Amino acid sequence: MSRALLWSRRLALAVLLSLLAARLALGPLLAALGGAWDHEPHELAGGLSQAARALLDDAFTGVDPARLVDVHAHLAGVGTDGSGCEVNPRMRSWLHPADRVRFEFYLSAAGVTDPAHADRQVAERLTALAAHIDPPIRVCLLAFDRHYDPDGSLDREATEFHVPNEWVWETASARPDLFVPAISVHPYRQDALSELDRWGERGVRLVKWLPNAMGIDPSSERCDAYYERLRRWDMTLLSHTGLEMAVESAEDQCLGNPLLLRRALDAGVRVIAAHCATLGTDIDLDHPEHPRVSSFELFLRMMDEERYVGLLFGELSATVLVNRSGDRLRTLIGREDLHPRLLFGSDYPMPAMNVLVHTGTFVRRGFLSAPESEALGELYEYNPLLFDFALKRTLRHPDSGRRFSPRAFEAPASMGL
Repeated sequence: MSRALLWSRRLALAVLLSLLAARLALGPLLAALGGAWDHEPHELAGGLSQAARALLDDAFTGVDPARLVDVHAHLAGVGTDGSGCEVNPRMRSWLHPADRVRFEFYLSAAGVTDPAHADRQVAERLTALAAHIDPPIRVCLLAFDRHYDPDGSLDREATEFHVPNEWVWETASARPDLFVPAISVHPYRQDALSELDRWGERGVRLVKWLPNAMGIDPSSERCDAYYERLRRWDMTLLSHTGLEMAVESAEDQCLGNPLLLRRALDAGVRVIAAHCATLGTDIDLDHPEHPRVSSFELFLRMMDEERYVGLLFGELSATVLVNRSGDRLRTLIGREDLHPRLLFGSDYPMPAMNVLVHTGTFVRRGFLSAPESEALGELYEYNPLLFDFALKRTLRHPDSGRRFSPRAFEAPASMGL
């Protein structure tokens, strides 16, 4: 064996051992910062303190249970159990440590303990969470389409993960009392219109886009026929707005600009702007000099346009995570005129990541009292999905003391959810 080959093998072995050591060292940390909880959802009924029970009862007060819907929960997977789900290989490789750590966080938050049956465990964990909420919160399970280029060709390298419509439909159909299926169809696909027809005929009313990650320009004329089809089936488009942090999308962050959704709205499509564009900046396409401004400012501008009343809605998923909770949350609570056009979304499994949820931050900023923070902490240990709802219902404006209206947690009847 040549000396060069020997050293090459030694280097490869050293790298492998280093990666293994890093994985072993990171394991406990990932578990602590990811999905760490002390109790199971079914234990909640008999385990809460009197203060936590009172807070939970208050959270449901005034909300119509028939219209209480979480419009933004992710059903993910890696391809086990016949799901058809996919993840980009770099997400599972320690040669890409940032991607791999992010992947480990997701698995932990989603309750995966057996990678060989990860997809089944994700579904079972979410089912357990939803089944032990009383009164119930129906949960929209989101599919997630692949990345397609403008010519309609599939770009596997740019596809970070894929959750098929069929898997979402199958999971939701098993518990229609808990779940609502939401499909994801990329508008550049050659079969996009027929795919919308297929699911429209089954009664699906919600379509999920993440333009930044999927490579979708909502303002492109390529979407015109797609928008016409959404109107034909009375489907609502749930589209990410603002900066995207959870999914790799560095090259296409500009596609999260809320103003790009005007083409859909002008075509008469009902649109939900996910996260209310509470993170990041975008180019102000309405201004002749095209300055870069807060994405949230652009969202509010569109919400204030009379022509979009009844068409444009916002949703509250991710607005309470540590990288968003601040002035924008204060504004959303304070804009009571917008509350009937807001919807509840959890962005599950994000609320199940310990590292992203700090109720103490809300105490310091005046949104919560210390006892409320403590009571919410109890809820989190049993049910992060329920915790997210209770947190958003409990938050108070630091100045006025007002809360989000119950209307902000009720899906309009027109959406058919």
